[in-house]
Amino acid sequence: MNKAITDGLVLMPPPFANGLDVWSSGDGTPGSATYDGASNAAFVPADQDFSGCLELLKTQGTQKLRYMGETPILPGCYLRITARVKAVSGNLPSVRIAGWAGRSNNSAVSGVVTTGPAVTLTSYGEVVTVSAIVGTGVRGGVDMAWGTNAVYGHFGLDLTGPNGGVVRVDDIVIEDVTSAFLRTLMDWVDVRDYGAVGDGVTDDRAAFEAADVAAAGRELLVPAGNYYIGQSMTIDSPVRFEGKLVMPVAARLTMTKNYDLPSYIEAFGGDEMEGFRKALQALFNYTDHDSLDMGGRRIEVTEPIDVQAAVENKNNFAVRRVLRNGQLNIVSGPGWNVTSVTSQGTYSASNPLELTNVANAANIEVGSLVQGTGVGREVYVREKNVAASTLTLSQPLYDAVGTQSYTFTRFRYALDFSGFAYIDKFVVQEVEIQCNGHASGILLPPDGFAFQFSDCHIIRPKDRGITSHGKGCSGIQIDRCQFLSNEQSVRAQDRTTVAFNVNHNDAKVRDCRAMRFAHFGILNGTAHMILDNHFFNGDDEPDGVRKAGLVLTEPTSRTTISGNYIDNCYVELTNEHDARPEWNSEFSFGGLTITSNIFLSIGVAPWFRWIVIKPYGPGHFIQGLNVSGNTFQAVNGSVDRVELVDTSFAALDMTRARNVTFEGNSYNGVGQWTANPISLPISQNTAQTVWNCEFGAILPFGGRARVVEGLVSEGAITNAGNQRLTEMPYVDLEQGAGGTQVRLNWSTAAKGRMRVLARMDNPA
Repeated sequence: MNKAITDGLVLMPPPFANGLDVWSSGDGTPGSATYDGASNAAFVPADQDFSGCLELLKTQGTQKLRYMGETPILPGCYLRITARVKAVSGNLPSVRIAGWAGRSNNSAVSGVVTTGPAVTLTSYGEVVTVSAIVGTGVRGGVDMAWGTNAVYGHFGLDLTGPNGGVVRVDDIVIEDVTSAFLRTLMDWVDVRDYGAVGDGVTDDRAAFEAADVAAAGRELLVPAGNYYIGQSMTIDSPVRFEGKLVMPVAARLTMTKNYDLPSYIEAFGGDEMEGFRKALQALFNYTDHDSLDMGGRRIEVTEPIDVQAAVENKNNFAVRRVLRNGQLNIVSGPGWNVTSVTSQGTYSASNPLELTNVANAANIEVGSLVQGTGVGREVYVREKNVAASTLTLSQPLYDAVGTQSYTFTRFRYALDFSGFAYIDKFVVQEVEIQCNGHASGILLPPDGFAFQFSDCHIIRPKDRGITSHGKGCSGIQIDRCQFLSNEQSVRAQDRTTVAFNVNHNDAKVRDCRAMRFAHFGILNGTAHMILDNHFFNGDDEPDGVRKAGLVLTEPTSRTTISGNYIDNCYVELTNEHDARPEWNSEFSFGGLTITSNIFLSIGVAPWFRWIVIKPYGPGHFIQGLNVSGNTFQAVNGSVDRVELVDTSFAALDMTRARNVTFEGNSYNGVGQWTANPISLPISQNTAQTVWNCEFGAILPFGGRARVVEGLVSEGAITNAGNQRLTEMPYVDLEQGAGGTQVRLNWSTAAKGRMRVLARMDNPA
């Protein structure tokens, strides 16, 4: 690179032979005195060493010689000023290259070096060459680094030392030596050429921005050094980092051409955590990129990543953003220590989402799991008010009215979004979180909509995979994800980990696989779709105990569970998240479709069931339940039946069941198959006026024979004399001790065979 060649810049001062009126004895600025006609200066046309030269008598402490022309100073351009000098007589002075740095407004640039190294003349007649290099950047070999404020200079030399000596000076040479500072390929711009210092203290932001503008599509080079950037900065050029950036927490770095995690890690000197935080900060603050590509990078995570603390300036966010294509590998350390606080609080069913008079509320963290008497599964602290000593809960408590002690356990998550108030449409895509038994996976924000996980792996979470402690799970989508627990060798009944939980409506969980958790999912809310997943929670225990794979805690959930492989676990319907769990004229258990699933058990106890309803208060019943087209199979042992009402707290009122369909299922290794409606034959070989048809164990959930939908004779019905009867009997419903019989009543004793179609519900 040579600006004199490429841009036609005139750098070389005129020879002394052209006159001394452009050579100043001052700084070279307009109006300064010249050597034209000066008594101590003369042009010598012939000299044995110089073809023509200036002869000077040193009369001042610093005898200056400056060219009055303005030599341009350009960012990235480096000039060498050279002078050949010899002593003729008198005292021997020292010689150095010198200059005056000028701004665009013709004022002097202060605080910069304006002289080169000095050389002392030691003999007469010896030609001595002195030189110095001037440029904008602080680089090795540059004697006068003037930064980007200087736009031109007046150059020449100084004579210092004793007065009285006479010297001769050959024509001064100024040449472009930029090529000495550049590498062979010139498709980049060095930030040092625009004034970057890289000492970790000087704010280099302005230099970076100037270099970025000058790059004009070329690559920006950040050479070795620590570059302090004091404020937010956007770089529009491709960047290559050899050095690293140092930025305050609130300062954002946006690299529009290198918006990917590997580039951010390089920008911060290989610090993966800092690079990840800064990349997340840019993701939430820059509108031209909707996704942060981790570039397949695995980063070592040594402490929870508080996403809101990293973003810092955002508390709400409602624009789609994506984190994709990488791995978070959790490294053991004190940052993952779970904290547990026991405090007393007061609960009232009239204020079902609040604990009041909470002792030490300041010590209880938002996002803590709440445990205590009368507390259902997956209840969390959503908010706290320390001044009022209150906690806001994610779900009501079913039997905790009064004052008691609670335990508040705060798990540690690889990605923690709890610091936000609200987030919409955040997507985690193709990200693997290797929790390694040290951390949980992801804590959602307390409020928001349509959080999405697709093609992710959450491996060996210590406590939880995905946790919702508020309504940030509303409309959540979990697609094609894999959850592998940290409790593979633990007995099913002893496991404590949960793959995910939901507190609000419209969850979509599809094509996922989960292995050996205590529970795959615990869902409150309604309108969920659980489709085509495989979750298996078995163990190697003979006659093993199993836990629920799916728990639905909203009685009327309006949920579809279809196409799943439900392996060594069961579906449980409860109302444990109800402050008044007894029936209070609300919708009861139902609004649920369970179709086309594979239910499997291996080596379980005979009392195991695949579908369980567990009311936490009396008066409830079934309304709107469809169990059809499923396959139930027990291997290495059999089970008594497939469904159960768990009466640990209360029974169901089976006299109120309605809209229950239990049909088209297949049963293998099941002692008692189940159906509703059910058609059974009844044969009477001797004439009787009353025939009893027992439906008993066939009706699901201990149901009663409440409705007969059809009667048909199979062959002739005859009296005792074998004469044909053409009348139809009338029926009495809910007969027998359990109300499981239908009684057929004839006007005269009859015998023969009838088929009775009955059901345990009222279909209306």
